[in-house]
Amino acid sequence: MRRKYKRKKRFFLSVFILVLIAAGALYYTGNLPFAWYGPARFGIETVKSTVDYDGDGVDDYTDILLGARKDAGNHPTYDDRYWDEGYPPEDIGVCADVIWRAFRDAGYSLRDMMAADITARIDAYPRVTERDDNIDFRRVKNQRVFFDTYAVSLTLDPDEINEWQPGDIVIWGADTHIGIVSDRRNAKGQAYVIHNAGQPFREEDALTHAEITGHYRFDASRIDGDVLMAWPE
Repeated sequence: MRRKYKRKKRFFLSVFILVLIAAGALYYTGNLPFAWYGPARFGIETVKSTVDYDGDGVDDYTDILLGARKDAGNHPTYDDRYWDEGYPPEDIGVCADVIWRAFRDAGYSLRDMMAADITARIDAYPRVTERDDNIDFRRVKNQRVFFDTYAVSLTLDPDEINEWQPGDIVIWGADTHIGIVSDRRNAKGQAYVIHNAGQPFREEDALTHAEITGHYRFDASRIDGDVLMAWPE
């Protein structure tokens, strides 16, 4: 009887250890299975872009979402150091890096587009006091100016749940943080966001954690083709 009890004890201990290991792995990658809901639960129709800029068969908005989710899966360490090459390694980044990486997945070079725009109208970027293409595109304050000009500005009310769509861009505070809207939602229908503040879970119910001051949708069909620049092959 005692031997049988010991076997059971060892079995449950092994199961417990495996669960701890799995939970640790999920915690590290930021993919713990929080309760979330798809748009259909709330009768929300997902908006698709009419543009597939990189010609991969996936529309721009979905590509932007998937690019942001890919960055979340990489779980880059939050590190705001300067890089001579401009682009930090995939395992390093800040909130603004989520954005250009998401756009890269749709085929756009946000860095090149912003550099050209800053060159053409430097006065529109009051916080750019000394040009540096290696860092200008990685600053939320500059990304805001670019999206104010070329993206569609949308509601700041998180409870207008139909208006928050996958691939949208959201800015909080006085250009303090930026992220990409997810296709996942909380129990109230408010959108999850994909962002990097160094937190364990990069795709989370965080839309209302700070004051929303910007909400954009990058509709390339409404933008002059000269503004759009492809990610270099």
